[in-house]
Amino acid sequence: MTIRRKLAAVRGLFGFLLKEGVVPVNVARLARTPKAPKKLPEVMSAEEANRIVDGAAGDLLHRPFPERDRAIFELLYGCGLRVSELAGLDLQDVDRAEGWLRVRGKGRKERQVPMPGKAAEALERYLGARPVVRDEPAVFLNHRGGRLTAQGVRIIVKLYATYVGGDPSIHPHSFRHAYATHLLADGADLRAIQELLGHARLSTTQKYTQVSLTDLMAVYDKAHPKA
Repeated sequence: MTIRRKLAAVRGLFGFLLKEGVVPVNVARLARTPKAPKKLPEVMSAEEANRIVDGAAGDLLHRPFPERDRAIFELLYGCGLRVSELAGLDLQDVDRAEGWLRVRGKGRKERQVPMPGKAAEALERYLGARPVVRDEPAVFLNHRGGRLTAQGVRIIVKLYATYVGGDPSIHPHSFRHAYATHLLADGADLRAIQELLGHARLSTTQKYTQVSLTDLMAVYDKAHPKA
């Protein structure tokens, strides 16, 4: 990043000199800016993710809608949903008998996502407690009985992340990263993870391979006698 900033400063200087007539051409524009290295997403450990999910399940913060909050975290971590996908779920998208969700991802592209046992159980418990609101198809409701927005979900996640997980930097997408990385670490096929996440390109999913390799090297460096 330092090199990129210095190049920008040099270009600015030569642009000024060109404007003042000191130099005939801005030669600094010919210098190519080096590409910034792609930053790997920081991933929670399974213990960190479960601590927050269990905190919601145990109603540690004594929130007014504990069943809803628990279902939110179980679906974020158990199904790897984007926050917009979670907020956009309608009652008709839930196959309670078979344990599937119909999810609308980017570009309104639909996919089927399986619910693991804990997520299905948490959602079933919430739906049993969910107020019946006429003409409101949303699965997750706010305190006024309307659809809980993506921003509302972010606020809930930040609250639990701060006071239960002790890390206010955690956001809904952190659970999606954890979902994919932990699946991969436990031997799931990369293309299967691609389908579960709704990625159009496998290259998008492959970043989780890099994360896993980084974790693996950290373990090697710590544990191997020849490291």
